[in-house]
Amino acid sequence: MGEASRVTGRFRGTFDVLHSLTYFAPETEAALTGAGLRPGRMTYFAGRAAPMGAVGPGVVAATFYNFNPDLVAKYIPRAWTLATPEKIIEARFEAADAALTRLLGKDTLGSEQVAEAAELAREATGGCQVDGRPLYAGHAGLGWPSEPHLVLWHAITLLREHRGDGHIAALVLNGLDGLAALVSHTATGKGFLAAAAKASRGWSDEQWDDAVAKLRDKGVLDAEGGLTEAGTELRERIEAATNEASSGPWEHLGEEKTKRLHELCGPLGRQAVEAGAFPANVFATGR
Repeated sequence: MGEASRVTGRFRGTFDVLHSLTYFAPETEAALTGAGLRPGRMTYFAGRAAPMGAVGPGVVAATFYNFNPDLVAKYIPRAWTLATPEKIIEARFEAADAALTRLLGKDTLGSEQVAEAAELAREATGGCQVDGRPLYAGHAGLGWPSEPHLVLWHAITLLREHRGDGHIAALVLNGLDGLAALVSHTATGKGFLAAAAKASRGWSDEQWDDAVAKLRDKGVLDAEGGLTEAGTELRERIEAATNEASSGPWEHLGEEKTKRLHELCGPLGRQAVEAGAFPANVFATGR
């Protein structure tokens, strides 16, 4: 599979930046509270879940996977009484437009490179499979925006959620519930810092420590909380399965176009990071 295989494994570091920056952008909270939501966690849960419709907290917790269900239930379904999913979706696109404009600038967003990247990314989504992917399916049912930079953002969102649903399947197959998945991923040193993971996902110190103890008993973590050899193999097996389940878009796009899309999106992601897209003291490694 060549370049397609390599890009599948590098999705988070190259393409996902251009989507996930909206979760940290002040423009997102401003737009979604303007639509009627309350500031804070509600904007995240409702904003990301809205394409699935006015679903209950169980659906959101299941599809988001590593959040404490009790945290989700504080905001869903109340969010739908404050703003309809349709209004939230509209506000989310407005937020993406504003955040990308601030971080990348109008000249960059209006460039031939962004237009080309948008066309290629949209073409890649033609290789996504809806089967067994509820969060992706909700987003895939939305209409496409017209502006190239929003086409690019939406396409990457689809690719992200398609990959995420496949990742959850791999976690379930390998016996990791949401909290165990979060703890073991944090132990790889490639995701959230532990304190940020607990705070953002709503887990208490006691719940986290209990999950650590269970993973230690299973031989996934060592006495210091790091991955054992078996734990490392487990995480590698999960990533390999995720990559395999996510390769369809890149096989569909083809090696040459996939390589070109990577070349176009890499500099955009780096520019966004350098412009301050992500806060400090959240991730163990750079985006």
